[in-house]
Amino acid sequence: MILLGEGTVFTRDAKRPMIEHGAVVMEDTKIIEVGDFEMLRKKYPEADYVDAHGGIIHPGLINVHHHIYSALARGLSLTDFAPKDFLEVLEGQWFRIDKGLMNPNTKASAVATYLSCIQYGVTTIFDHHASYGEIDGSLSVIAEEAKRFGVRSCLCYEVSDRNGREEMEKAVAENLRFAQEAKKDPDHLTAMMGLHASFTLSSETLDYVVNENAENLGYHIHVAEGIADLEDSLNKYGLRTVERLYQKGILGKKTLAGHCIHVNDDEVKRLAETDTMVVHNPESNMGNAVGAPDILKLYNEGILLGLGTDGYTSDMFESYKAANCLVKHRAQNPGVGWTEVPEMLFNNNRMMAERHFSQTLGVLKPGAVADVIVIDYDAPTAMNESNINSHLLFGVNGSDVVTTISDGIVRMKDRELQGMNKKALLTEVRAEADSLWKRLNG
Repeated sequence: MILLGEGTVFTRDAKRPMIEHGAVVMEDTKIIEVGDFEMLRKKYPEADYVDAHGGIIHPGLINVHHHIYSALARGLSLTDFAPKDFLEVLEGQWFRIDKGLMNPNTKASAVATYLSCIQYGVTTIFDHHASYGEIDGSLSVIAEEAKRFGVRSCLCYEVSDRNGREEMEKAVAENLRFAQEAKKDPDHLTAMMGLHASFTLSSETLDYVVNENAENLGYHIHVAEGIADLEDSLNKYGLRTVERLYQKGILGKKTLAGHCIHVNDDEVKRLAETDTMVVHNPESNMGNAVGAPDILKLYNEGILLGLGTDGYTSDMFESYKAANCLVKHRAQNPGVGWTEVPEMLFNNNRMMAERHFSQTLGVLKPGAVADVIVIDYDAPTAMNESNINSHLLFGVNGSDVVTTISDGIVRMKDRELQGMNKKALLTEVRAEADSLWKRLNG
């Protein structure tokens, strides 16, 4: 049993949003009580005490679109690479990298990513993986690190035609194989059917995937991220991207559509009527110069709209800040986004996660999973339940997370990893990155 306190508890539970001088009590993997610190300390004298040092006690964060495979690209300089548009970025960098990734590189990528997640207070992720250098078993390699670091993970492998029919079928098989493996540990792992994007998926491939997907896994796919995805769909099939995917049976309640930038009103309505989830990735969209989605339109249509990072970072507070600015910039209206963006991160992300994990996530209340973080933040102005999101937006970064607990296990305490040697881990990661870089530029 753990008693975490004393601090200002922001529960994300509408029934009791804030507790000053509060604490959280956890037993095994669940929260058993949230309340006044002094009262709980007297009630549970036998509990192991974890000092929150007066910080903000908050649910662990959730990232609904990540790319573990991109972790070893930080600092990488590729020969003959000077992209002028998004397709050149994909073909010259990301397709080149994922084609070179072997399972040892994938493991190192997972270590680097999950280490960052723990440091930034992220306890659940949805990852979209590609490693065409070695497909078989790659999701299991990631899953092992997910369990070691204690980051709940929904995994998939990116199906694409770009490396030929045989590799496409191997990718489908990897999704299906891992789905069976994930069933053995449903509290921590789950699976989706990964798809790259409409423009790298022929009609024959989509038909094959749907026919093979007997378990009705939800699909995790990039949708109309770049204008080329829309143009390809119109030129080849006479359909806009969302409509094409709808007609192929890809949309639905358990499907996650990344980006959705180049979509029109009819497509937004189609996403809404199929209850398809959409995830916004602001930094990636700006960095790739693909445009910005109309998240106000998506949100107001009733779509379950979440926030991710697309591999750009593991820091959800960073994504929160970027999303807040980008929605205002796109609308040319500084008054928008104040409600929608925090709703995406702190409410919708957990609702999306709960569609794939049959647990209560992202909230501090009895019965919820014991995923809890402590943020070192001493507010310079009054802080209460009505302005907490503003304090987090303007006053907090992922590096302000000092303690991370997942599944009732302390993973990081006062910025120190528990049971793992950070220096040794990063030494191994750098060695794998070096081998990959030499291969890519060889």
